[in-house]
Amino acid sequence: MKWNALFLYKMEDRMKREKSCGAVLHRVQDGEEVFLLIQHKNGGHWAFPKGHVEKDETELQTALREIREETGYEAEIDSRFREVVSYSPKEGVMKDVVYFSGKVLSGEEYAQPEEVLHIRWETAGHALQTLTYANDRQILQKLVRYLIQNANKGDLK
Repeated sequence: MKWNALFLYKMEDRMKREKSCGAVLHRVQDGEEVFLLIQHKNGGHWAFPKGHVEKDETELQTALREIREETGYEAEIDSRFREVVSYSPKEGVMKDVVYFSGKVLSGEEYAQPEEVLHIRWETAGHALQTLTYANDRQILQKLVRYLIQNANKGDLK
C-alpha cells in the first residue's frame, strides 16, 4: 500500500462517524411524477428529508421519523431502493446518509420551523436544477431510473 493511501486509511479510522437516514418522496401530480424537496434552515440548501439515527433506531425507522418531523407526512418506504452518500461535513467527521424511496400515505404538509424553511414538489427536471448538492442530484437520477425500470416490470403502482 502506498504511503498516501495508508495515511488516508489511518486518518479515516480516527474520524468520528455519523449516520443519517431519509427518503426521496415521490408521487404523481397532474399526470407527472414529482419529488419532494426541502430547504434546510441551517445553510439554506435544498435537499431531501433526512436526519440522524437516534439510539436503537433502524434505518427505516429513522427515515420515517424524519419525514414525519420535517414534512408532516406519513410515508411508505421502498427499501429496495437504498443509496448511501458518504462525505465529511467538517474536519474529523465522516458522515453516511442512507436514502430510500418513499411515497406519502397521509398527513398534512408541514415545514418543521426549527429545521425547514420551505417544502416543494417538483418534476425531476426542475428538482435537478433546485437541488444544491451533486450527490443529491445523483440520488434523484438513480431513483428516476429505478422507478422507470420497475414501472416497466409492473412492480410499482
